[in-house]
Amino acid sequence: MFHADSFGLEVLGWLAAIFIFVVGLFILFLIGVFIADITQTKHAIRRNYPVIGHLRYFFEHIGTFFRQYFFTMDREEMPFNRAQRSWVYRAAKNIDNTIAFGSTRDLHPSGTVLFVNHPFPTLGKDAVEPRNVTISESYADKPYITSSIFNISGMSYGAISKPAVLALSYGARKAGSWMNTGEGGLSPFHLEGGADIVFQIGTAKYGVRNEAGNLSDQQLRQVAAHEQVRMFELKLSQGAKPGKGGILPAEKVSKAIADIRGIPAGKDSISPNRHPEIQNNDDLLNMIHHIRTVTGKPVGFKAVVGDTHWIDELCKCINQRGREYAPDFITIDSADGGTGAAPQSLMDYVGLPIQESLPLVVDSLVNHDLRERIKVIASGKLINPSEVAWALCMGADFIVSARGFMFALGCIQALQCNKNTCPTGITTHDAKLQKGLVAEQKSSRVQNYINNIVYEVGLIAHACGVRSPRELNRSHARVVLENGTSISLAEIYPCQSSVH
Repeated sequence: MFHADSFGLEVLGWLAAIFIFVVGLFILFLIGVFIADITQTKHAIRRNYPVIGHLRYFFEHIGTFFRQYFFTMDREEMPFNRAQRSWVYRAAKNIDNTIAFGSTRDLHPSGTVLFVNHPFPTLGKDAVEPRNVTISESYADKPYITSSIFNISGMSYGAISKPAVLALSYGARKAGSWMNTGEGGLSPFHLEGGADIVFQIGTAKYGVRNEAGNLSDQQLRQVAAHEQVRMFELKLSQGAKPGKGGILPAEKVSKAIADIRGIPAGKDSISPNRHPEIQNNDDLLNMIHHIRTVTGKPVGFKAVVGDTHWIDELCKCINQRGREYAPDFITIDSADGGTGAAPQSLMDYVGLPIQESLPLVVDSLVNHDLRERIKVIASGKLINPSEVAWALCMGADFIVSARGFMFALGCIQALQCNKNTCPTGITTHDAKLQKGLVAEQKSSRVQNYINNIVYEVGLIAHACGVRSPRELNRSHARVVLENGTSISLAEIYPCQSSVH
């Protein structure tokens, strides 16, 4: 006869035995860790405080996540604070982006930018859409015409995932913006979304290289044959790592990525720190002219400005050789730009921030009568409407962002970009983590983000008394000085582009 009481006691006995066994294993594990800690000589904390010393590493790791949610104020965190991220999140979801009771921004510190409102703002009926801008009107066989103000900066397939690329491409097409491929080449996913494409040529020539790793005219023609590819951007350097090439860890170099880039699969992909064949301004102009001749499309370059005399020397070289050799655009990246992986010494200390380099480049082009010929694209931490409006005031024709669009896709600033463990599926090739990023749904967030940026930049422009964001200039913004008073940007940087 079956006895429930005896069966229950037997089950409890087995559970107790399993519990004792597990506890025993755990104790043995702790003993092993204890012995390992007190006998090793590399880490003082673990040697002096065996077992519990490991908690230091755990708390150090989770502190990154706790800081942004519990311990920092809205305007404190770096590289992007909660207020900046929250605006992007709300804009991407197309929900109410108004706030109550007053600004949490301190308006008094030196360097704070304030826009100059007009006593008679522009009425809605008088507002106009951003005007078209033509890039390389008389120099490329197929100039690029666009009215887009805010576009997607270079993020390579490989550095970001397939669903991230798809979402960005679909979203950019819906909003009428362009998408930069990054240096990782043109993937099918860039094309699938239907967005206008700027193909970036990095120092390793991914996607347009021959077997020896040199630039291939045949590959250039194949890429240019895609109608969606509107322009080519030669990358000299980028904000977070000027003077250092790109890094893609071996675990991210799948066969698909290797085929697109033209490199071996399963090996670290490290590009040179500069283009070996470009050693001076003449070489740079020759390369730009050659790519434009082969592709028939506008060609420019991307660089972080460091040497303040370099742009002047480049402009002199252009005027000596002829405007047909000029770049069709210059993308200026800020020293506080981002990337998936770079040495901290370069991130923190090398290059000029966009606040200094943008007016320097614009003014150089004006002084050398090249502002009509060369368009200016601003990049680097310009993710909110105020920052985009500032760049337009300073003379930029276009603004591009990478990290802003990562936030639009759902990035939580977990700082895992240099690993294959991104919790939101954006910078990982782990299929399980990628499942959280649904391209169709996120593409709408990309579209919303672009549309809301343009809308709120328009609000600033209309408050300043102009009809369209492209009419903003340096007289429409002021910067706070150390004594608490402010001065017009037009007084600090008196050279103003007639184009913008």
